[in-house]
Amino acid sequence: MKTLKDRIRAQIETAGPMSIADYMALCLFDPEEGYYTTREPFGADGDFTTAPEISQMFGELCAVWLYTAWKASGAPKTPVVAEIGPGRGTLMKDMLRTWAKIDPAFGKQMRLFMIEASPRLSDVQRKTLGLPDGEASWIADMGSLPEGPVFIIGNELFDAIPIRQYAKVGNAWRERVVGLDTKERLAFMAGAGSADPALLPPSANNAPEGAIVELAPARNALMTRIAERIGRHGGAGLFIDYGYATPAPGDTLQAMRGHAYQDVLKEPGKADLTAHVDFSALARAAKNEGLASALLNQGDFLIRLGLLERAGRLGAGKNATEQQAIRNDVERLAGPDQMGTLFKVLAITPSTVTVPPFVSLD
Repeated sequence: MKTLKDRIRAQIETAGPMSIADYMALCLFDPEEGYYTTREPFGADGDFTTAPEISQMFGELCAVWLYTAWKASGAPKTPVVAEIGPGRGTLMKDMLRTWAKIDPAFGKQMRLFMIEASPRLSDVQRKTLGLPDGEASWIADMGSLPEGPVFIIGNELFDAIPIRQYAKVGNAWRERVVGLDTKERLAFMAGAGSADPALLPPSANNAPEGAIVELAPARNALMTRIAERIGRHGGAGLFIDYGYATPAPGDTLQAMRGHAYQDVLKEPGKADLTAHVDFSALARAAKNEGLASALLNQGDFLIRLGLLERAGRLGAGKNATEQQAIRNDVERLAGPDQMGTLFKVLAITPSTVTVPPFVSLD
């Protein structure tokens, strides 16, 4: 039986080099051997650990923000609450528990949707949440959401959406593709396509030969859909991921397996492929749909929402070992040398709505 790597090589031999976007899509979502189709990536036994898997405090504070956004929007009845790309369901489990404590009526009237394209992960999420039939719905695409104000969250969603890369060759920016070298091995090379200069960051003008710029039209298209929905029906969105506030040349495409980096081309389908998120592009997509946006480092977001106070309450009465574990979790989530600075939090709302800890949305 041919492996995914064999099939990719055969496709290149037949049709020529493929874009990095197409390569990522096959590695992550191939029905037979795609990473998210076949593997359990999350947690200590997987390939990476996300913030909800580190501590319940992350989900609790995200729940507080979405609840505050609902109140700031006039507390509309029967709101649509959705998570897109829910992983194992850990984040939503913590959020549901939090809402049940701070306002049981909110949890009872909301309509909960989990937006997940993978049937395997949908089953995992159902087991994690353990909800009675009818209390949550699983859909493969956000276009299936019912009408009404939507309060949506996505954690580490955009980093896994395929990107395109362009390398500077002379005075042009040629698309970087995956082809075959002289020994029939997968290799990066410059393709025939080129980038629209208008889409490049200003710093690209002075970039050296061989520099790489990343563009992500599929990410921007998804944000446009989400923002258009909020602009039409009301609501708010919260998106957490690793990335940068200001675009600049640089290669951020990476493969992760067993909590360690590996060669992006080594084992298609067996490692997670991601790239850093350009938050300025996502904010611009939301603005184009009439929404306001604001960006904070994850550490600032969590601390301003009360991470330290919540950690203190969580540790009250615990022994020294348990209290140290909570302090370690705080450092992982908010420390500048851990997730606190690299990870960003983007909020999008109608221009008339402001939700703390974002002072103002522009």
